[in-house]
Amino acid sequence: EQCERYDPDLLESFKQLLDSGCVEFLDQTYHHSLFSLYDDPALFIEDVKKHNEAMKDFFRCSPKVFENTEFLYNNRIASVVEEMGYKCIFTEGLERLTGGAHPNQVYRAKEGKLKVLLRNYKLTDDIGFRFSSQDWEGYPLTAEKYASWLAATPGDCINIFMDYETFGEHHWKETGIFDFLSFFPGEVLKWDHLDFATPSEVIKRYPVKGVVDAYEMGGTVSWADLERDTSCWLGNSMQWAAYTYHKQIRPRIVDADSQRIWGYLAASDHLYYMFMAGGGPGEVHNYFSPFEDPKNAFLNYLAVLFDFDSRIKSGIEAASHPFVFSNKGGDVLAVAFGKRDFSEIIGTVDLDSLKFHLLRGDFEKWVETSLNDPALAKEIGMIRSKGLGKRGIRKRLRELFDKNMDKT
Repeated sequence: EQCERYDPDLLESFKQLLDSGCVEFLDQTYHHSLFSLYDDPALFIEDVKKHNEAMKDFFRCSPKVFENTEFLYNNRIASVVEEMGYKCIFTEGLERLTGGAHPNQVYRAKEGKLKVLLRNYKLTDDIGFRFSSQDWEGYPLTAEKYASWLAATPGDCINIFMDYETFGEHHWKETGIFDFLSFFPGEVLKWDHLDFATPSEVIKRYPVKGVVDAYEMGGTVSWADLERDTSCWLGNSMQWAAYTYHKQIRPRIVDADSQRIWGYLAASDHLYYMFMAGGGPGEVHNYFSPFEDPKNAFLNYLAVLFDFDSRIKSGIEAASHPFVFSNKGGDVLAVAFGKRDFSEIIGTVDLDSLKFHLLRGDFEKWVETSLNDPALAKEIGMIRSKGLGKRGIRKRLRELFDKNMDKT
């Protein structure tokens, strides 16, 4: 969508790549979010579906191979991805995932049939990070040299997976990166046992030869930093505070525009900029960050969240505590966080629930103590004396709340 707005020619180039038949697009999370780490997978599923819809709109394709934000992966994520209909997922080729085996073969998730392709991070980083490093023993890296390394690598498939901006941003034209790319295909095809294949072609061509096991608690992997886990985004107290506050805001959102903004604020980059560790990883984080330091990133993000949250609370006249609609059996039917969503819920919730709460005095108590509106509470209490039927109760409640919100 940003390409469509700011650089339609770039978007057109991607369409041409797809039309070539030599390229396969993958699905991702729409907001580059960490929703896959949430306890409830619903937001993760929604985010992926939104990305899939964008792929259909722009490219007329529906990918069957998935790459999660920053390669985040564990057994639970794999199960959710398979339930969404994907045939394969990419993640990092860590030895702790493979039991020490090399990453250059097709794997399967521990539970289910989802196939897993693992990035060969050493060979990828030879281009992605080390290509222009004159202190590296492999410098200068030519296409011929790199192809010879690939030819000597064991396995069925070598997955080289790097950021698009590797070419031209991380490594400028002056480093020779584009010359490397120009010669690379020809050098690879000089070797009889090497060729190129899309992910879907790979999983059809080669059998599964191993199982990857990444337990959820403490075992989640990613391709970020040296640790290759979640500490890149959730490794310090600032990150956890920001992550938690952002999650807490969502139940108060009642309109599509606020939901859209909340989604943008879910991008993993916001937490990435708050990374505090030093060394090489710290230098990488600082390179990408627009902020002076991680603390400034944290304060800026918290200020935005606080302002956003305040606007939401003001817009919905949020209650100090929510009202839980239930039936006589105690089953939760709906939850209201303020006048606006309360008014919407009473228009659709079960009529027996409305009568149940009205006769117990629950509505007027909540309005007086949580919304701090004793006048409205008194009017609600008067409904009981009118002997209205269940539909009449609903109608009168709607009238009172609509009238009250018109005043505000």
